[in-house]
Amino acid sequence: MRYTVLPILLFSLSCSNPKPAGPAVAYSEPHRPQIHFSPKQHWMNDPNGMIFYDNTWHLFFQYYPDSTVWGPMHWGHATSTDLVHWKEQPVALYPDSLGYIFSGSVIADTANTSGFGKEGKTPLIAIFTQHDPVGEKQGRIDFQRQGIAYSLDEGTTWTKYIGNPVLKNPGIKDFRDPKVAWNEKVKKWIMTLATKDRVSFYSSPDCRQWTKESAFGATVGAHGGVWECPDLFPINDNGKTVWVLLVSINPGGPQGGSATQYFIGDFDGKQFTSSQKEIRWIDAGTDDYAGVTWSNTGDRHIFMGWMSNWQYAQAVPTKQWRSAMTIPRELSLTKVKGQYYLRSVPVKELDALGSQENVAANLTVLEKELSGPAKLHIQLKQAESFSVTLSNAGGEKWVAGFDADSNYFFIDRTLSGEKNFEKGFASRITSRRIDTASGLDLTLIIDNASAELFADSGLTTMTSIFFPKDNYTRISIKGNKNFRMKTASLIPLKPIWDN
Repeated sequence: MRYTVLPILLFSLSCSNPKPAGPAVAYSEPHRPQIHFSPKQHWMNDPNGMIFYDNTWHLFFQYYPDSTVWGPMHWGHATSTDLVHWKEQPVALYPDSLGYIFSGSVIADTANTSGFGKEGKTPLIAIFTQHDPVGEKQGRIDFQRQGIAYSLDEGTTWTKYIGNPVLKNPGIKDFRDPKVAWNEKVKKWIMTLATKDRVSFYSSPDCRQWTKESAFGATVGAHGGVWECPDLFPINDNGKTVWVLLVSINPGGPQGGSATQYFIGDFDGKQFTSSQKEIRWIDAGTDDYAGVTWSNTGDRHIFMGWMSNWQYAQAVPTKQWRSAMTIPRELSLTKVKGQYYLRSVPVKELDALGSQENVAANLTVLEKELSGPAKLHIQLKQAESFSVTLSNAGGEKWVAGFDADSNYFFIDRTLSGEKNFEKGFASRITSRRIDTASGLDLTLIIDNASAELFADSGLTTMTSIFFPKDNYTRISIKGNKNFRMKTASLIPLKPIWDN
């Protein structure tokens, strides 16, 4: 969590959403996401404390309940039974005498290593950064430290530990965002913590007393800004355990401002190592930051990010609320030329919002109306140049696609709508294609004010927000003379607030 001060064959498939059955006023304002989580009102940023417990998905998030710009941080809370429809809950954690409640994580202490469990109830433990604004104002560098709270009613209410902070600051200005998980090899809790522009690892047998084990990142990765919101987890690849480390950075992203890099390597219970040389981004767009994975999900690795960028997050033209989350994404590994890369695709649960897929084949052009959120999926026989354009009657448009000559995907929002709130918002961005296959596939998740692009089965991901004066009402796909879609489908997605 970071505080930043502002400165021609026609495609004939149907894509008409059923008319909403009286949506709540809070979710019908201009630019309000219809298939992404956003708070009813006020400011939101980083997702944190995400845990799956007792068949419920818990999403905690950085929240300021008194304004639509950043302020004293609380933990907001929302729950879901299907990863799609969300119910906003009362604020979970409030600032206290030790400071604001910055980002962190939640674990299920099933073995009661902490001793917080009572009468057989499993304690959920929240580990978070306590940010002391008084100490910061005084010019101290030790104004961030780690505290904990526990819940015995599955996250409904929380009790802060009387012994906070459990991890004091050793003299590091940026010392925050603990992500904690149990490591069976060493039989301890491992905390992955952002410390300046690197990551430090701590261990504990009980979540109360912590010992530093190692640090990573001094000479690798992007260092254009402060590191934040780290996450460490293993992925099984055909019997081999491969470790993934996510680290957000602001500024220093590939498109300017905020972004999240990742490292592939090994973790022995004390130290993370990686032979990765190049910088890799989990999302090469402008608007996916501070993302982490849910805990307690078994073999699934489900990621969600904050769908904004600190360059303009506090100035975007929404009125009652600011910011939304990305859709949840399933992470997996793949190899390209012998090297591991992360894939990121929409979770399968999102399919419940759509109707049965109607697939057309052998198309050269798509021209179709849009009447709400939708999922576009196309497969190309050859990786030829093409563009996907979302537009409205006012001439506003958002364009994405692939440039075969330069081998990169692109997004262009120079004419996408409102843009004067930030000088660099109206831009064209690119990302090099990683895959080497001759064919190409692309999925686009479209909402009122965002589009999430997943290319080559999620090997390249680009997220972009936009603010047209009127919602886009048309989608078109066009390419060069050799362009042909092997298959294409356009599926309307039902708003999550009306179900």
